[in-house]
Amino acid sequence: MMKMERSYSELIKLNTFEDRFEYCALHGIVGAETFGSHRFMNQDFYRRPEWKRARRAVILRDNGCDLGIEDREILDRIYIHHLNPVKLEDLVNSSPLLFDLENLICVSYSTHQAIHYGDSSLLLHDYVPRRPNDTCPWKR
Repeated sequence: MMKMERSYSELIKLNTFEDRFEYCALHGIVGAETFGSHRFMNQDFYRRPEWKRARRAVILRDNGCDLGIEDREILDRIYIHHLNPVKLEDLVNSSPLLFDLENLICVSYSTHQAIHYGDSSLLLHDYVPRRPNDTCPWKR
């Protein structure tokens, strides 16, 4: 069984979004091949009922917030990021790490891209938490 380099328990000890991003950052290279001709296995994995259950549990645990930071609600599609990247061997051997909640975190699309490509310019830096009536000026 593969040892986890990163874990949710360690991640949540970090208070700021920036610190959590740095903890997760993979500093990958755009276009680097991950699964190559076996990409279909990765895609099949995300259709499995076990994945759907794990995904739902992570969203509930993190309240649908980016990197689990309270008040950083993800307003569009929620991505579930593996803190320790999935490898072909993990898929072939059905590694328990694929579904381990200690290896999973909610992220937005831009955060997910920034984590994989190590480009913090992709992050939403001027994040403003939503407030009641913030889109209705006459009710402020």
